[in-house]
Amino acid sequence: MSEEDTDPAPRPGRIPRLLAAVAGLLSGAAALTVAHAAAVRERPTTSPVVAVGGAMIDRVPTAVKDWAIRAFGENDKAVLQLGIVAVLAVAAAVLGRAALTHRRAGAAGVLLFGAVGAWAALGRPDAAGPLDALPSLAGALAGALVLYVLTGRLAPRRAAAPGPGTAPAADSAAGATTSHTQTDARTHTQTHSGSRGRGADEPPWDRRGFVAAATAAAALSAGAGGLARTLGRARSGDAASAREAVTLPPPVSPARPVPRAARLPIPGVSPFITPVKDFYRVDTALVVPEVDATRWRLRIRGTGVTRPADLSFADLLGRGLIERDITLTCVSNEVGGPYVGNARWIGVPLAGLLAACGVRPPSRGGPADQLVARSVDGMTIGTPVEDVMDGRDALLAVGMNGEPLTFEHGFPVRMVVPGLYGYVSACKWIEELELTTFDAYDAYWVKRKWARRAPVGTQSRIDTPRPFSRPDAGPVMVAGVAWAQRRGIRRVEVSVDDGPWRDAVLAAEDSRDTWRQWSFAWRPEPGTHTLTVRATDGDGAVQPAERTRPFPDGARGRHSVVVTVV
Repeated sequence: MSEEDTDPAPRPGRIPRLLAAVAGLLSGAAALTVAHAAAVRERPTTSPVVAVGGAMIDRVPTAVKDWAIRAFGENDKAVLQLGIVAVLAVAAAVLGRAALTHRRAGAAGVLLFGAVGAWAALGRPDAAGPLDALPSLAGALAGALVLYVLTGRLAPRRAAAPGPGTAPAADSAAGATTSHTQTDARTHTQTHSGSRGRGADEPPWDRRGFVAAATAAAALSAGAGGLARTLGRARSGDAASAREAVTLPPPVSPARPVPRAARLPIPGVSPFITPVKDFYRVDTALVVPEVDATRWRLRIRGTGVTRPADLSFADLLGRGLIERDITLTCVSNEVGGPYVGNARWIGVPLAGLLAACGVRPPSRGGPADQLVARSVDGMTIGTPVEDVMDGRDALLAVGMNGEPLTFEHGFPVRMVVPGLYGYVSACKWIEELELTTFDAYDAYWVKRKWARRAPVGTQSRIDTPRPFSRPDAGPVMVAGVAWAQRRGIRRVEVSVDDGPWRDAVLAAEDSRDTWRQWSFAWRPEPGTHTLTVRATDGDGAVQPAERTRPFPDGARGRHSVVVTVV
Protein backbone atom coordinates (compact mmCIF):
# COMPACT_ATOMS: atom_id res chain seq x y z
CA MET A 1 0.00 0.00 0.00
CA SER A 2 1.40 3.37 -0.93
CA GLU A 3 1.98 6.17 1.59
CA GLU A 4 -0.69 8.27 -0.15
CA ASP A 5 -3.39 5.74 0.82
CA THR A 6 -2.79 6.28 4.51
CA ASP A 7 -2.47 10.09 4.58
CA PRO A 8 -5.41 11.92 6.28
CA ALA A 9 -7.47 14.45 4.32
CA PRO A 10 -5.68 17.78 4.31
CA ARG A 11 -6.92 20.49 6.68
CA PRO A 12 -9.36 22.94 5.00
CA GLY A 13 -7.74 26.14 3.84
CA ARG A 14 -8.65 29.69 4.75
CA ILE A 15 -10.90 30.27 1.74
CA PRO A 16 -13.00 27.11 2.32
CA ARG A 17 -13.42 28.11 5.96
CA LEU A 18 -14.68 31.55 4.97
CA LEU A 19 -17.00 30.06 2.37
CA ALA A 20 -18.30 27.60 4.95
CA ALA A 21 -19.45 30.54 7.07
CA VAL A 22 -21.14 31.94 3.96
CA ALA A 23 -22.77 28.55 3.46
CA GLY A 24 -24.09 28.76 7.00
CA LEU A 25 -25.56 32.19 6.36
CA LEU A 26 -27.18 30.98 3.14
CA SER A 27 -28.68 28.01 4.97
CA GLY A 28 -30.02 30.31 7.68
CA ALA A 29 -31.57 32.61 5.09
CA ALA A 30 -33.19 29.63 3.37
CA ALA A 31 -34.54 28.33 6.68
CA LEU A 32 -36.07 31.68 7.70
CA THR A 33 -37.60 32.53 4.32
CA VAL A 34 -39.09 29.06 3.81
CA ALA A 35 -40.52 29.09 7.35
CA HIS A 36 -41.93 32.57 6.88
CA ALA A 37 -43.53 31.61 3.57
CA ALA A 38 -45.13 28.59 5.24
CA ALA A 39 -46.52 30.72 8.06
CA VAL A 40 -47.51 34.07 6.60
CA ARG A 41 -50.79 33.27 4.87
CA GLU A 42 -52.73 31.68 7.72
CA ARG A 43 -50.72 32.03 10.93
CA PRO A 44 -47.98 34.71 10.76
CA THR A 45 -47.29 34.32 14.47
CA THR A 46 -45.92 30.79 13.83
CA SER A 47 -42.98 32.19 11.86
CA PRO A 48 -39.92 31.23 13.96
CA VAL A 49 -38.58 34.73 14.59
CA VAL A 50 -42.02 35.88 15.73
CA ALA A 51 -42.67 32.75 17.79
CA VAL A 52 -39.28 32.88 19.53
CA GLY A 53 -39.59 36.63 20.08
CA GLY A 54 -43.04 36.16 21.62
CA ALA A 55 -41.72 33.42 23.87
CA MET A 56 -38.93 35.73 25.02
CA ILE A 57 -41.39 38.55 25.76
CA ASP A 58 -43.51 36.14 27.78
CA ARG A 59 -40.59 34.91 29.84
CA VAL A 60 -38.24 37.83 30.45
CA PRO A 61 -38.49 39.51 33.87
CA THR A 62 -40.66 42.59 34.28
CA ALA A 63 -37.59 44.73 34.90
CA VAL A 64 -36.24 43.80 31.47
CA LYS A 65 -39.54 44.69 29.80
CA ASP A 66 -39.56 48.07 31.54
CA TRP A 67 -35.97 48.72 30.48
CA ALA A 68 -36.77 47.85 26.85
CA ILE A 69 -39.73 50.23 26.80
CA ARG A 70 -37.66 53.03 28.36
CA ALA A 71 -34.68 52.44 26.07
CA PHE A 72 -36.41 51.81 22.76
CA GLY A 73 -39.97 53.06 23.20
CA GLU A 74 -42.33 51.79 20.52
CA ASN A 75 -39.33 50.41 18.58
CA ASP A 76 -38.76 47.72 21.21
CA LYS A 77 -40.33 44.98 19.08
CA ALA A 78 -38.24 45.82 16.01
CA VAL A 79 -35.08 45.84 18.14
CA LEU A 80 -35.99 42.42 19.59
CA GLN A 81 -36.55 40.89 16.16
CA LEU A 82 -33.32 42.38 14.79
CA GLY A 83 -31.50 40.97 17.79
CA ILE A 84 -32.93 37.49 17.18
CA VAL A 85 -31.93 37.63 13.50
CA ALA A 86 -28.42 38.78 14.45
CA VAL A 87 -28.02 35.89 16.90
CA LEU A 88 -29.29 33.44 14.28
CA ALA A 89 -26.85 34.84 11.71
CA VAL A 90 -23.88 34.32 14.05
CA ALA A 91 -25.09 30.82 14.93
CA ALA A 92 -25.56 29.98 11.24
CA ALA A 93 -22.01 31.09 10.41
CA VAL A 94 -20.63 28.99 13.29
CA LEU A 95 -22.63 25.96 12.16
CA GLY A 96 -21.32 26.46 8.63
CA ARG A 97 -17.73 26.38 9.85
CA ALA A 98 -18.45 23.28 11.92
CA ALA A 99 -20.15 21.54 9.01
CA LEU A 100 -17.03 21.87 6.89
CA THR A 101 -15.49 19.00 8.86
CA HIS A 102 -18.66 17.54 10.43
CA ARG A 103 -21.41 17.86 7.83
CA ARG A 104 -24.02 15.83 9.68
CA ALA A 105 -23.43 17.65 12.95
CA GLY A 106 -23.82 21.01 11.23
CA ALA A 107 -27.09 19.97 9.59
CA ALA A 108 -28.29 18.59 12.94
CA GLY A 109 -27.57 21.98 14.51
CA VAL A 110 -29.86 23.66 11.99
CA LEU A 111 -32.57 21.11 12.77
CA LEU A 112 -32.13 21.85 16.48
CA PHE A 113 -32.80 25.54 15.89
CA GLY A 114 -35.92 24.53 13.96
CA ALA A 115 -37.06 22.45 16.93
CA VAL A 116 -36.66 25.52 19.18
CA GLY A 117 -38.85 27.54 16.81
CA ALA A 118 -41.46 24.77 16.75
CA TRP A 119 -41.45 24.56 20.55
CA ALA A 120 -41.89 28.34 20.79
CA ALA A 121 -44.81 28.32 18.33
CA LEU A 122 -46.58 25.49 20.15
CA GLY A 123 -46.14 27.26 23.48
CA ARG A 124 -47.69 30.58 22.44
CA PRO A 125 -50.99 31.58 24.09
CA ASP A 126 -52.71 31.63 20.69
CA ALA A 127 -51.34 28.24 19.58
CA ALA A 128 -53.90 26.43 17.43
CA GLY A 129 -52.40 22.94 17.51
CA PRO A 130 -49.56 20.75 16.18
CA LEU A 131 -49.68 22.38 12.74
CA ASP A 132 -48.17 25.52 14.29
CA ALA A 133 -44.85 23.66 14.41
CA LEU A 134 -44.74 23.06 10.66
CA PRO A 135 -43.26 26.41 9.50
CA SER A 136 -40.21 26.09 11.77
CA LEU A 137 -39.71 22.44 10.90
CA ALA A 138 -40.07 23.04 7.16
CA GLY A 139 -37.60 25.90 7.32
CA ALA A 140 -35.14 23.83 9.35
CA LEU A 141 -35.25 20.97 6.84
CA ALA A 142 -34.59 23.38 3.99
CA GLY A 143 -31.73 25.03 5.86
CA ALA A 144 -30.15 21.70 6.86
CA LEU A 145 -30.26 20.45 3.28
CA VAL A 146 -28.70 23.64 1.95
CA LEU A 147 -25.90 23.49 4.51
CA TYR A 148 -25.20 19.81 3.86
CA VAL A 149 -24.97 20.29 0.11
CA LEU A 150 -22.88 23.47 0.21
CA THR A 151 -20.32 22.21 2.70
CA GLY A 152 -20.03 19.00 0.69
CA ARG A 153 -18.74 21.09 -2.20
CA LEU A 154 -16.11 22.61 0.08
CA ALA A 155 -14.74 19.40 1.56
CA PRO A 156 -11.02 18.96 0.75
CA ARG A 157 -10.30 15.93 -1.42
CA ARG A 158 -7.89 13.14 -0.48
CA ALA A 159 -4.93 12.66 -2.74
CA ALA A 160 -5.69 10.02 -5.36
CA ALA A 161 -3.55 6.80 -5.37
CA PRO A 162 -1.46 6.06 -8.47
CA GLY A 163 -3.13 3.81 -11.03
CA PRO A 164 -2.09 0.16 -11.49
CA GLY A 165 1.22 -0.23 -13.22
CA THR A 166 2.17 3.43 -12.82
CA ALA A 167 5.66 3.92 -11.65
CA PRO A 168 6.15 6.09 -8.56
CA ALA A 169 7.26 9.56 -9.43
CA ALA A 170 10.41 9.19 -7.40
CA ASP A 171 11.49 6.22 -9.54
CA SER A 172 11.08 8.06 -12.85
CA ALA A 173 14.50 9.63 -12.56
CA ALA A 174 16.89 7.20 -14.44
CA GLY A 175 17.61 5.09 -11.28
CA ALA A 176 19.83 7.56 -9.47
CA THR A 177 17.91 8.64 -6.30
CA THR A 178 18.78 10.12 -3.01
CA SER A 179 16.76 10.63 0.16
CA HIS A 180 16.33 14.29 -0.77
CA THR A 181 15.06 13.42 -4.27
CA GLN A 182 12.52 10.94 -2.89
CA THR A 183 11.13 13.57 -0.54
CA ASP A 184 10.68 16.11 -3.38
CA ALA A 185 8.96 13.54 -5.57
CA ARG A 186 6.50 12.55 -2.81
CA THR A 187 5.64 16.17 -2.14
CA HIS A 188 5.04 16.73 -5.86
CA THR A 189 2.79 13.66 -6.00
CA GLN A 190 0.64 14.80 -3.02
CA THR A 191 0.24 18.22 -4.53
CA HIS A 192 -0.70 17.24 -8.05
CA SER A 193 -2.12 13.72 -7.97
CA GLY A 194 -5.58 15.11 -7.17
CA SER A 195 -5.39 17.45 -10.16
CA ARG A 196 -6.01 14.81 -12.78
CA GLY A 197 -9.13 15.82 -14.67
CA ARG A 198 -8.99 19.53 -13.73
CA GLY A 199 -6.75 22.52 -14.33
CA ALA A 200 -3.60 22.79 -12.31
CA ASP A 201 -4.75 26.13 -10.81
CA GLU A 202 -8.07 24.81 -9.50
CA PRO A 203 -8.40 24.39 -5.69
CA PRO A 204 -8.68 20.93 -4.09
CA TRP A 205 -12.45 21.45 -3.54
CA ASP A 206 -15.38 21.74 -5.93
CA ARG A 207 -15.38 25.45 -6.75
CA ARG A 208 -17.82 25.22 -9.64
CA GLY A 209 -20.14 22.99 -7.64
CA PHE A 210 -20.11 25.39 -4.68
CA VAL A 211 -20.89 28.42 -6.85
CA ALA A 212 -23.77 26.56 -8.52
CA ALA A 213 -25.16 25.31 -5.19
CA ALA A 214 -24.78 28.72 -3.52
CA THR A 215 -26.59 30.36 -6.42
CA ALA A 216 -29.39 27.83 -6.13
CA ALA A 217 -29.61 28.44 -2.35
CA ALA A 218 -29.79 32.19 -2.87
CA ALA A 219 -32.49 31.67 -5.49
CA LEU A 220 -34.41 29.46 -3.05
CA SER A 221 -34.28 32.18 -0.39
CA ALA A 222 -35.29 34.89 -2.86
CA GLY A 223 -38.15 32.78 -4.18
CA ALA A 224 -39.41 31.90 -0.70
CA GLY A 225 -39.15 35.54 0.32
CA GLY A 226 -41.08 36.64 -2.75
CA LEU A 227 -43.74 34.02 -2.08
CA ALA A 228 -44.01 35.20 1.53
CA ARG A 229 -44.46 38.79 0.41
CA THR A 230 -47.14 37.77 -2.10
CA LEU A 231 -49.04 35.69 0.44
CA GLY A 232 -48.66 38.41 3.06
CA ARG A 233 -50.02 41.06 0.71
CA ALA A 234 -52.96 38.83 -0.14
CA ARG A 235 -53.73 38.28 3.52
CA SER A 236 -53.29 41.94 4.39
CA GLY A 237 -55.31 42.92 1.35
CA ASP A 238 -58.29 40.86 2.52
CA ALA A 239 -58.22 42.45 5.96
CA ALA A 240 -57.56 45.95 4.59
CA SER A 241 -60.43 45.64 2.10
CA ALA A 242 -62.74 44.60 4.91
CA ARG A 243 -61.66 47.60 6.96
CA GLU A 244 -62.05 50.02 4.04
CA ALA A 245 -65.58 48.73 3.48
CA VAL A 246 -66.62 49.63 7.04
CA THR A 247 -68.98 52.57 7.39
CA LEU A 248 -69.49 53.47 11.02
CA PRO A 249 -73.14 54.28 11.72
CA PRO A 250 -73.89 57.64 13.37
CA PRO A 251 -73.74 57.34 17.15
CA VAL A 252 -77.06 57.32 18.98
CA SER A 253 -75.27 59.37 21.66
CA PRO A 254 -72.63 61.66 20.09
CA ALA A 255 -69.82 63.24 22.10
CA ARG A 256 -70.30 66.83 23.15
CA PRO A 257 -68.31 69.38 21.17
CA VAL A 258 -64.97 70.07 22.81
CA PRO A 259 -65.16 73.50 24.50
CA ARG A 260 -63.12 76.08 22.63
CA ALA A 261 -61.42 77.02 25.89
CA ALA A 262 -60.24 73.43 26.37
CA ARG A 263 -57.64 73.90 23.61
CA LEU A 264 -54.74 76.18 24.48
CA PRO A 265 -53.04 77.89 21.48
CA ILE A 266 -49.57 77.39 22.93
CA PRO A 267 -46.82 75.97 20.73
CA GLY A 268 -45.39 72.75 22.14
CA VAL A 269 -48.34 71.68 24.28
CA SER A 270 -49.94 68.31 23.45
CA PRO A 271 -53.03 68.75 21.28
CA PHE A 272 -56.28 68.09 23.10
CA ILE A 273 -57.17 65.28 20.68
CA THR A 274 -54.16 63.09 19.91
CA PRO A 275 -53.90 62.24 16.19
CA VAL A 276 -54.13 58.51 15.51
CA LYS A 277 -50.63 58.44 14.00
CA ASP A 278 -49.21 59.91 17.22
CA PHE A 279 -51.23 57.83 19.66
CA TYR A 280 -48.98 55.59 21.71
CA ARG A 281 -48.86 51.85 21.10
CA VAL A 282 -47.63 49.48 23.82
CA ASP A 283 -48.43 45.76 23.47
CA THR A 284 -46.70 42.41 23.10
CA ALA A 285 -47.65 41.72 19.46
CA LEU A 286 -44.53 41.33 17.31
CA VAL A 287 -46.80 41.04 14.28
CA VAL A 288 -49.81 43.35 14.26
CA PRO A 289 -52.90 41.15 13.85
CA GLU A 290 -54.72 42.03 10.64
CA VAL A 291 -58.19 40.67 11.29
CA ASP A 292 -60.75 40.31 8.51
CA ALA A 293 -63.86 41.93 9.96
CA THR A 294 -66.12 39.85 7.71
CA ARG A 295 -64.87 36.68 9.45
CA TRP A 296 -64.52 38.09 12.96
CA ARG A 297 -66.72 36.83 15.79
CA LEU A 298 -67.10 37.85 19.44
CA ARG A 299 -68.03 35.20 22.01
CA ILE A 300 -69.42 36.15 25.42
CA ARG A 301 -69.60 33.35 27.97
CA GLY A 302 -68.74 32.36 31.52
CA THR A 303 -69.94 32.55 35.10
CA GLY A 304 -73.24 34.39 35.45
CA VAL A 305 -73.81 34.61 31.68
CA THR A 306 -77.36 33.32 31.29
CA ARG A 307 -77.58 34.17 27.60
CA PRO A 308 -74.22 33.49 25.88
CA ALA A 309 -73.62 35.47 22.71
CA ASP A 310 -71.77 34.93 19.45
CA LEU A 311 -71.74 38.22 17.56
CA SER A 312 -70.47 39.29 14.14
CA PHE A 313 -69.01 42.71 13.43
CA ALA A 314 -72.27 43.70 11.73
CA ASP A 315 -74.21 42.56 14.83
CA LEU A 316 -72.08 44.82 16.97
CA LEU A 317 -72.49 47.86 14.72
CA GLY A 318 -76.24 47.35 14.82
CA ARG A 319 -76.52 47.59 18.59
CA GLY A 320 -76.36 51.40 18.77
CA LEU A 321 -73.05 53.19 19.22
CA ILE A 322 -72.03 55.99 21.56
CA GLU A 323 -69.18 58.47 21.13
CA ARG A 324 -66.98 59.74 23.95
CA ASP A 325 -63.68 61.59 24.52
CA ILE A 326 -61.51 59.40 26.75
CA THR A 327 -57.87 59.63 27.79
CA LEU A 328 -55.95 56.32 27.90
CA THR A 329 -52.79 55.74 29.92
CA CYS A 330 -50.30 52.87 29.85
CA VAL A 331 -49.12 51.54 33.19
CA SER A 332 -45.55 51.50 31.81
CA ASN A 333 -45.63 55.29 31.53
CA GLU A 334 -42.90 56.86 33.63
CA VAL A 335 -43.52 60.20 35.34
CA GLY A 336 -43.62 62.73 32.50
CA GLY A 337 -43.63 59.93 29.92
CA PRO A 338 -45.28 59.78 26.47
CA TYR A 339 -47.59 56.79 26.88
CA VAL A 340 -50.80 58.71 27.40
CA GLY A 341 -53.19 60.05 24.77
CA ASN A 342 -56.69 61.44 24.34
CA ALA A 343 -59.01 60.36 21.53
CA ARG A 344 -62.64 60.43 20.48
CA TRP A 345 -63.85 56.85 20.63
CA ILE A 346 -67.03 55.34 19.20
CA GLY A 347 -68.32 51.95 20.23
CA VAL A 348 -70.91 49.78 21.93
CA PRO A 349 -71.57 50.41 25.64
CA LEU A 350 -70.05 47.39 27.33
CA ALA A 351 -72.32 47.43 30.38
CA GLY A 352 -75.44 47.21 28.22
CA LEU A 353 -74.00 44.38 26.16
CA LEU A 354 -73.14 42.37 29.27
CA ALA A 355 -76.54 43.07 30.81
CA ALA A 356 -78.17 41.72 27.64
CA CYS A 357 -76.28 38.48 28.28
CA GLY A 358 -77.67 38.28 31.81
CA VAL A 359 -74.56 39.56 33.60
CA ARG A 360 -74.97 41.37 36.93
CA PRO A 361 -72.16 43.21 38.75
CA PRO A 362 -71.10 41.89 42.17
CA SER A 363 -72.86 44.81 43.88
CA ARG A 364 -76.12 43.41 42.52
CA GLY A 365 -75.46 39.78 43.35
CA GLY A 366 -73.51 38.75 40.25
CA PRO A 367 -71.20 35.75 40.79
CA ALA A 368 -68.35 37.04 38.54
CA ASP A 369 -66.06 39.87 39.60
CA GLN A 370 -63.60 39.68 36.67
CA LEU A 371 -64.17 40.17 32.94
CA VAL A 372 -61.38 38.46 30.95
CA ALA A 373 -60.92 39.79 27.43
CA ARG A 374 -59.04 37.51 25.02
CA SER A 375 -57.27 38.79 21.94
CA VAL A 376 -56.70 36.97 18.66
CA ASP A 377 -52.97 36.92 19.53
CA GLY A 378 -53.61 35.13 22.84
CA MET A 379 -53.32 38.16 25.15
CA THR A 380 -55.61 38.08 28.18
CA ILE A 381 -56.62 41.18 30.14
CA GLY A 382 -58.72 41.08 33.29
CA THR A 383 -61.03 43.96 34.22
CA PRO A 384 -63.17 44.36 37.36
CA VAL A 385 -66.81 43.74 36.39
CA GLU A 386 -67.91 46.35 38.89
CA ASP A 387 -65.86 49.03 37.13
CA VAL A 388 -67.24 48.09 33.73
CA MET A 389 -70.84 48.27 34.95
CA ASP A 390 -70.72 51.19 37.42
CA GLY A 391 -72.01 53.79 34.95
CA ARG A 392 -68.75 54.91 33.34
CA ASP A 393 -68.51 54.92 29.53
CA ALA A 394 -66.79 51.55 29.13
CA LEU A 395 -66.82 50.68 25.42
CA LEU A 396 -66.18 47.98 22.92
CA ALA A 397 -64.68 50.57 20.59
CA VAL A 398 -64.87 50.21 16.80
CA GLY A 399 -63.69 53.71 15.85
CA MET A 400 -61.18 56.35 16.84
CA ASN A 401 -61.21 60.04 15.92
CA GLY A 402 -64.03 59.55 13.42
CA GLU A 403 -62.55 56.56 11.55
CA PRO A 404 -62.59 52.78 12.03
CA LEU A 405 -59.80 51.62 14.29
CA THR A 406 -56.44 51.06 12.64
CA PHE A 407 -54.92 47.58 12.85
CA GLU A 408 -52.24 48.90 15.21
CA HIS A 409 -54.91 50.16 17.60
CA GLY A 410 -57.05 47.04 17.62
CA PHE A 411 -59.26 46.79 14.53
CA PRO A 412 -61.93 45.54 14.39
CA VAL A 413 -62.79 45.83 18.11
CA ARG A 414 -60.97 46.81 21.29
CA MET A 415 -61.93 47.73 24.86
CA VAL A 416 -61.75 51.24 26.29
CA VAL A 417 -62.53 51.69 30.00
CA PRO A 418 -62.03 55.18 31.48
CA GLY A 419 -60.02 55.38 34.68
CA LEU A 420 -58.09 52.10 34.43
CA TYR A 421 -54.59 51.52 33.11
CA GLY A 422 -54.52 49.77 29.76
CA TYR A 423 -53.13 46.46 31.01
CA VAL A 424 -56.34 45.86 32.97
CA SER A 425 -58.81 47.37 30.52
CA ALA A 426 -57.71 48.15 26.97
CA CYS A 427 -57.55 44.76 25.23
CA LYS A 428 -57.08 45.06 21.46
CA TRP A 429 -58.18 42.66 18.70
CA ILE A 430 -60.78 41.13 21.03
CA GLU A 431 -62.42 37.83 20.12
CA GLU A 432 -63.81 36.65 23.47
CA LEU A 433 -65.18 37.98 26.75
CA GLU A 434 -65.33 35.54 29.65
CA LEU A 435 -66.93 36.24 33.02
CA THR A 436 -65.01 34.67 35.89
CA THR A 437 -63.46 35.60 39.25
CA PHE A 438 -60.11 36.99 40.28
CA ASP A 439 -59.63 33.97 42.55
CA ALA A 440 -60.17 31.57 39.65
CA TYR A 441 -58.00 33.14 36.97
CA ASP A 442 -54.96 35.39 36.61
CA ALA A 443 -54.67 37.30 33.33
CA TYR A 444 -51.39 37.73 31.43
CA TRP A 445 -49.91 40.66 33.36
CA VAL A 446 -51.19 39.51 36.75
CA LYS A 447 -49.29 36.24 36.25
CA ARG A 448 -46.24 38.49 35.96
CA LYS A 449 -46.99 40.08 39.36
CA TRP A 450 -48.64 43.31 38.21
CA ALA A 451 -51.60 44.41 40.34
CA ARG A 452 -55.03 42.93 39.65
CA ARG A 453 -56.76 46.28 39.95
CA ALA A 454 -55.08 49.44 38.69
CA PRO A 455 -56.96 52.77 38.70
CA VAL A 456 -55.11 55.57 36.94
CA GLY A 457 -53.17 57.83 39.31
CA THR A 458 -53.18 61.61 39.35
CA GLN A 459 -50.45 62.87 37.03
CA SER A 460 -49.24 66.01 35.25
CA ARG A 461 -46.56 66.66 32.66
CA ILE A 462 -44.57 69.64 31.37
CA ASP A 463 -44.65 69.62 27.56
CA THR A 464 -42.91 72.96 26.99
CA PRO A 465 -40.18 74.04 27.49
CA ARG A 466 -38.48 70.73 26.72
CA PRO A 467 -35.84 69.32 29.08
CA PHE A 468 -32.41 70.96 28.66
CA SER A 469 -33.76 73.54 26.24
CA ARG A 470 -32.35 77.08 26.20
CA PRO A 471 -35.20 79.59 26.08
CA ASP A 472 -34.42 83.25 25.63
CA ALA A 473 -34.68 85.60 28.57
CA GLY A 474 -38.04 87.27 28.89
CA PRO A 475 -41.52 85.80 29.26
CA VAL A 476 -41.52 81.98 28.91
CA MET A 477 -44.78 80.05 28.64
CA VAL A 478 -44.69 76.80 30.60
CA ALA A 479 -47.49 74.43 29.58
CA GLY A 480 -48.54 70.81 29.60
CA VAL A 481 -51.33 68.39 30.44
CA ALA A 482 -52.71 66.79 33.61
CA TRP A 483 -55.03 63.82 34.03
CA ALA A 484 -56.92 61.87 36.68
CA GLN A 485 -59.59 59.92 34.81
CA ARG A 486 -62.91 59.46 36.66
CA ARG A 487 -61.91 62.21 39.14
CA GLY A 488 -60.90 65.10 36.90
CA ILE A 489 -58.30 67.80 37.54
CA ARG A 490 -59.10 70.59 39.98
CA ARG A 491 -55.77 72.42 40.17
CA VAL A 492 -52.26 72.52 38.67
CA GLU A 493 -49.29 74.27 40.31
CA VAL A 494 -45.74 75.00 39.23
CA SER A 495 -42.61 75.42 41.38
CA VAL A 496 -39.41 77.07 40.15
CA ASP A 497 -36.14 75.90 41.75
CA ASP A 498 -38.05 74.24 44.61
CA GLY A 499 -39.65 77.57 45.50
CA PRO A 500 -43.27 78.19 46.47
CA TRP A 501 -46.06 76.55 44.47
CA ARG A 502 -47.88 78.95 42.19
CA ASP A 503 -51.14 78.28 40.39
CA ALA A 504 -51.16 77.53 36.68
CA VAL A 505 -54.08 78.50 34.46
CA LEU A 506 -56.30 75.53 33.65
CA ALA A 507 -57.95 75.14 30.26
CA ALA A 508 -61.64 74.33 30.31
CA GLU A 509 -62.61 70.78 31.23
CA ASP A 510 -64.12 68.61 28.51
CA SER A 511 -64.99 65.79 30.92
CA ARG A 512 -63.49 64.16 33.96
CA ASP A 513 -62.39 61.27 31.74
CA THR A 514 -60.07 63.46 29.65
CA TRP A 515 -56.85 65.29 30.36
CA ARG A 516 -56.72 69.07 30.83
CA GLN A 517 -54.21 71.43 29.35
CA TRP A 518 -52.62 74.04 31.61
CA SER A 519 -50.24 77.01 31.27
CA PHE A 520 -48.00 79.11 33.49
CA ALA A 521 -46.49 82.47 32.50
CA TRP A 522 -42.91 82.58 33.80
CA ARG A 523 -40.50 85.52 33.83
CA PRO A 524 -37.14 83.91 34.59
CA GLU A 525 -33.71 85.28 35.35
CA PRO A 526 -30.86 84.08 33.15
CA GLY A 527 -29.29 80.83 34.31
CA THR A 528 -30.20 77.21 34.90
CA HIS A 529 -33.57 76.51 36.52
CA THR A 530 -35.66 73.49 37.51
CA LEU A 531 -39.40 73.56 36.82
CA THR A 532 -41.67 71.13 38.67
CA VAL A 533 -45.41 70.56 38.26
CA ARG A 534 -48.04 68.94 40.46
CA ALA A 535 -51.77 68.38 40.04
CA THR A 536 -54.71 68.09 42.44
CA ASP A 537 -57.57 65.85 41.33
CA GLY A 538 -61.31 66.31 41.75
CA ASP A 539 -61.28 64.38 45.03
CA GLY A 540 -58.70 66.77 46.51
CA ALA A 541 -55.77 64.32 46.32
CA VAL A 542 -52.45 66.01 45.50
CA GLN A 543 -49.99 64.35 43.17
CA PRO A 544 -47.38 62.75 45.49
CA ALA A 545 -43.82 64.04 45.60
CA GLU A 546 -41.98 60.73 45.96
CA ARG A 547 -41.20 59.05 42.67
CA THR A 548 -41.85 55.36 42.12
CA ARG A 549 -41.41 53.09 39.13
CA PRO A 550 -44.43 51.83 37.12
CA PHE A 551 -44.37 48.31 38.60
CA PRO A 552 -46.75 47.04 39.95
CA ASP A 553 -49.62 49.51 39.52
CA GLY A 554 -48.34 52.70 37.87
CA ALA A 555 -45.68 55.35 38.42
CA ARG A 556 -46.06 58.10 41.01
CA GLY A 557 -44.21 61.37 41.54
CA ARG A 558 -43.85 64.86 40.06
CA HIS A 559 -42.44 65.78 36.68
CA SER A 560 -39.49 68.18 36.50
CA VAL A 561 -37.47 69.68 33.67
CA VAL A 562 -34.18 71.56 33.76
CA VAL A 563 -33.74 74.50 31.36
CA THR A 564 -31.10 77.16 30.85
CA VAL A 565 -32.35 80.68 30.21
CA VAL A 566 -29.96 82.65 27.99
